[in-house]
Amino acid sequence: MNDFVRLAEELYAGCPYYVPDLEMDVRETFDPRKNAGLEFSDIQPFIAYNADGKAVGRIAGIINHRANEKWKTKNVRFGFIEFIDDPDVSAALLNAVETWGKERGMEHIQGPMGIFDFDKEGMLVEDFDQLGSMITIYNPPYYPKHLEALGYEKEVDWVQIRIDVPKEIPAKYARVAKLSKEMFGLHVRKLTKADIAQGYGRKVFELLNQAYAPLFGYTELSDRQIDDYVKRYIPLMDLELVPVIENEAGELVGVAITMTSLSQALRKSKGRLFPFGWFHLVRALKWKRDEKAELFLIAVRPDYQGLGVNALVFDDLIPIYNAHHIRWAETGPQLESNVKELSQWKPLNPSFTKRRRCYTKRINEI
Repeated sequence: MNDFVRLAEELYAGCPYYVPDLEMDVRETFDPRKNAGLEFSDIQPFIAYNADGKAVGRIAGIINHRANEKWKTKNVRFGFIEFIDDPDVSAALLNAVETWGKERGMEHIQGPMGIFDFDKEGMLVEDFDQLGSMITIYNPPYYPKHLEALGYEKEVDWVQIRIDVPKEIPAKYARVAKLSKEMFGLHVRKLTKADIAQGYGRKVFELLNQAYAPLFGYTELSDRQIDDYVKRYIPLMDLELVPVIENEAGELVGVAITMTSLSQALRKSKGRLFPFGWFHLVRALKWKRDEKAELFLIAVRPDYQGLGVNALVFDDLIPIYNAHHIRWAETGPQLESNVKELSQWKPLNPSFTKRRRCYTKRINEI
């Protein structure tokens, strides 16, 4: 496991665009005591060594039984894939997962994906010369070439949206936000630590389950997963940058999760909290904000989609971004087929960047 975790650091030494995972997070992915997703998933890491005993590639096979049941599939996923530019290495790694999946009755392989939709997913196929983020995969240009040579084909693509933060709220957002307040009784609420302690954090993740249920590969978070996410990630967030939208009855109908970028801090930490990695992260979170914001996600309860919730989010966030000297923002990966989600950015003159791909291949003969 030490070789598995540290291989990426060796492969990306000197690469200015790679943002490392925290080593602790990688290790805990494979620990049933730490990863609630393993209650309904199987996972098996593999590592490739050359004749000299040097680690030259890694991969993990994943079978999410809950996802297969929901989507009526027999898929084995691959994730954590890293390899040197040698077709024998990439072929050996993927064959290991294909064989492992076939032995368990799987018919297709797909990836890169994680256990859950909020894990890193999608192989970078464009824009290799741009800095990554804490929630996305970075890989060299030769990775997709290797997969395509092995017969892997596109299943879906995700893209990210980049926007320059305007000095003023776009007129369309301001108008729609006003109508949403007047016609539907919607309002922005800023959470406090007390709200989180009293269970509001759980409400946020329950909303994500409702909003994202129809999306590709999504499986609803279990109660234990929700508890883990609330405990692990909510304390990292500046709640001023996390607007929630409520209706007149005080029900949660929308949320945006954003924060200033931790990419440079993670690069300085080299994926380790100790001895000094924690300092770079705390500095980025508390004392020295980046000029870039990460727009991780916006989720809207299905029955409130199209009623101006997104406009209320931007009406709230744009002045805050300006007050904190945040100049631009980038979304997390969004499905290219999700036209409704992509169209919400139009008033901000968005640009599309960093296309990522989920590949698939049949592994059992018909």
